[in-house]
Amino acid sequence: MTLGVMRAFGAAVETEDLGRFSIPAPQRYAARQYAIEPDASAASYFFAAAAITGGRVTVEGLSRDSLQGDVAFCDCLARMGCEVEYDAGRITVVGRPLRGIDVDMNAISDTVQTLSAVALFADGPTLIHNVAHIRHKETDRLAALATELRKLGAEVEEGPDRLRISPRALRPATIDTYDDHRMAMSLALVGLAQPGVVIRNPACTAKTYPGFFDDLAGLTREP
Repeated sequence: MTLGVMRAFGAAVETEDLGRFSIPAPQRYAARQYAIEPDASAASYFFAAAAITGGRVTVEGLSRDSLQGDVAFCDCLARMGCEVEYDAGRITVVGRPLRGIDVDMNAISDTVQTLSAVALFADGPTLIHNVAHIRHKETDRLAALATELRKLGAEVEEGPDRLRISPRALRPATIDTYDDHRMAMSLALVGLAQPGVVIRNPACTAKTYPGFFDDLAGLTREP
């Protein structure tokens, strides 16, 4: 992403497999108009809301060619059965009957929790793997997810770098967030379809998205 922005403003950067970077001098950045993309990780919660509820959500300002790898979350939803429409300046997700998938989420690991919430509503298990590094985020996200998804009724197998989530009958639960904003935002989505989901410490979303619950309420409000 950094290289993309630098080049957009006229800088030449040479790189070898993203392991070594060379920036010839002298160079100057050139002024231009530049559109700032919305946060693709934050958008994943609303795409997931469409998947869970069978609704339709459009996020403006994102496209398949986004600099942000997390737009690939929509490809995961498409594999699960959703309709995904890519336009020049927007992405739309339409919820359809969901099926479990086997997916390597190493490159889009900030959306593991979001996909885990969607997996609760799928027909068949979902295997998320190659994400051992998310044990070292705000919390051990694999262990935290396994614990909280089980509270909601799911059968969860936890491995060193993976989760296998097998949906079962959902039930009300009080969800601990471990002071992790993504735990709060992701598992709050379950409450769109399952009554009785309570999120402890919802204020932890202030780290990246202080208006999340207001926006989620606005999304679900009758027009």
